Amino acid sequence: MERPMPRLLLVEDDPTSRSFLLDAAAALPAEVDVAGTVADAPALAAADAHDAWLIDANLPDGSGIELLARLRALGLGTPALAHTAARERESLDALRAAGFAIALSKPLSAADWRAAIRGLVETRPAATPPPPPPADAGMEMAAPGRAPVWNARAALAAVGGNAANADALRGLFLGELPQARDGIVLAARRGDAAAMRGLLHKLRAGCGFVGADRLCAAAAGLHASPDSDAALHRFLAAIDATLAAA
Repeated sequence: MERPMPRLLLVEDDPTSRSFLLDAAAALPAEVDVAGTVADAPALAAADAHDAWLIDANLPDGSGIELLARLRALGLGTPALAHTAARERESLDALRAAGFAIALSKPLSAADWRAAIRGLVETRPAATPPPPPPADAGMEMAAPGRAPVWNARAALAAVGGNAANADALRGLFLGELPQARDGIVLAARRGDAAAMRGLLHKLRAGCGFVGADRLCAAAAGLHASPDSDAALHRFLAAIDATLAAA
């Protein structure tokens, strides 16, 4: 008997990440509902029976852990997957301890994303999620000045070699980049390191999906040292280079 098409709830606010994750999940195939905030997700989760929830760990109005607790309080037992730009073992372990069946670091390939979803919605032994990345995976990045502005190979690999999809994601990313820059600069002027790190966390995931290597390295540097004028200068220079090379 043919299995029905799974229905998923994706919770992601970043346009670039949302576009990639939505398209990759829909290609399972699956029906995918989308929410962008903690506030919006419960109504969607309660309105339809989902086979899996795919929840971003950091949302504009709260955390993925907070959202999962709210959904569980409604009596909903849907299996949940967390996705995050963090790669530290402690961050991934905290998500699993909070009740997420799987915790994945972004960026990741479309194939790995679909495999993880299958691990939640299918019972076949072969449909197991990929193992979590090593604690230091992706942590050693080239200095911003040495990293290439665009890594076309990484961008194509993320979308399974589909050049049209890679171009579409890059266009979406570039369209959102000025707003992201302005938000980070404003937070820096206010001395709000927490806000800076939140915005940089989201930007780094988008950089990974489109192969914006130099900007990703600069964002990582500023995330580590939000009070550093030099790191902010390198970050803004990387944005200028990214926009100029588009």
